[in-house]
Amino acid sequence: MQENNPLIKVSMNIILHAGDARLNVNNALQFAQKGEFLKAAEEMNEAERNITLAHQSQTEVIQDEMSGTDYEPCLLFSHAQDTLMTISSEIQTAKHLIELYRLILEKQ
Repeated sequence: MQENNPLIKVSMNIILHAGDARLNVNNALQFAQKGEFLKAAEEMNEAERNITLAHQSQTEVIQDEMSGTDYEPCLLFSHAQDTLMTISSEIQTAKHLIELYRLILEKQ
């Protein structure tokens, strides 16, 4: 039964922290567009913290499975993993965009 699947709680934790990281990235990009690079850096640091929390939840499940724990398949966990990887990529892209904003503003 899905409501008793322990992956539901883990999935929601991953989605919650990854979603918070996405908000941090969006905020950082908005600050960078205005040339507020200290605030952008603070948001990116928070994004990294949030994505790390999401990743730790995923890693615990993987380690449990490697130790012999069997989990019932869970579509929400697959979605959570997809969300985690997508936002991890967004963080990497945002780092480059923020640097581009910095370079453009320096040349103006």
